[in-house]
Amino acid sequence: MRLLDEAGVDRAVLFPTRPHPERAGDLGSLRREMARLDEAIGGRADDAEGYRIAWRELDEALAERPDRFIGFKSVRLDLEPEQIAEAVERDVVGGGFRGIGELTPPPGRADLIEPVLRAAADHSGLPVVVHGFAPTTADDLATLAELAARYPAVPLVVSQLGGLNWMQAVDLVRDTPSMYLELSTAYIVFAVRLAIREIPERTLFGSDAPYGDPVLARTTIERVTEPGEVRDMVMGGTIARLLGL
Repeated sequence: MRLLDEAGVDRAVLFPTRPHPERAGDLGSLRREMARLDEAIGGRADDAEGYRIAWRELDEALAERPDRFIGFKSVRLDLEPEQIAEAVERDVVGGGFRGIGELTPPPGRADLIEPVLRAAADHSGLPVVVHGFAPTTADDLATLAELAARYPAVPLVVSQLGGLNWMQAVDLVRDTPSMYLELSTAYIVFAVRLAIREIPERTLFGSDAPYGDPVLARTTIERVTEPGEVRDMVMGGTIARLLGL
């Protein structure tokens, strides 16, 4: 809440998370949390209890500040397609969540999100967010674009600017009308500038907190845009439209 207030962020989309590096007090505990992160984004953390804890933490945060937080709920990708459809209907739609994410398929297996997209399409095109930084590969990004074209009613958001493959991500999003690009974790500033220039109506502000900082993320956007319509879209107008806010 303090970080959001400092950044002037009125509302934030929250995802459930199993790793908590912000709780680490020393290098050893940070290594343990980052190892959990490596398992999660590598698609290897499939323990049911870990998901339940993360979902419970998200529910508690949303209940405490519903005026500030908008919840997206993750879906396990190791389930059968019919189980994924049931989970989306029961847990995401039935739980009042506004979207699905952040999904973390194993590297080389972005195809695993197709049942999620199919289920999202069955529920008025719920937005779906997929992890975009490493270990997501260039081939994974191409697969996501193919799937997005197959389910055009579903807004498919690639997070973290596509990571090291950001130029390919910009190309794919530009050429796929239902894809969007979240701009956090950029390691070079002109990547953000070029992404907004190429796809101004489908780039989204994000901080990737706790790994990133909302104040720094906002400053980056403001450094590469002028005040006006484009900045307003990136800083909240586009996601507000997607979520019907």
